[in-house]
Amino acid sequence: MGLISLLFTWPLAPIHGVIRLGELIQQQVEHELRDPAAVRRRLEAIEEARRSGQISEEEEAQAVEEILRLMSGPRRG
Repeated sequence: MGLISLLFTWPLAPIHGVIRLGELIQQQVEHELRDPAAVRRRLEAIEEARRSGQISEEEEAQAVEEILRLMSGPRRG
């Protein structure tokens, strides 16, 4: 990298760092949403809440549908 380009890109380094941090956070969140163990725990928690009467059958169905929707969302490379 030449001296001139370094002088012009150096002030933007913090912005590039924040963008990269955002990308890493997004990747981690998407990984956790699709992690089979995490999905199973969420589904088991919903089932337990239904058994204990904390939520109705309709709420259970909506929660399961939401989890499945999140899992099947578009994947990014």
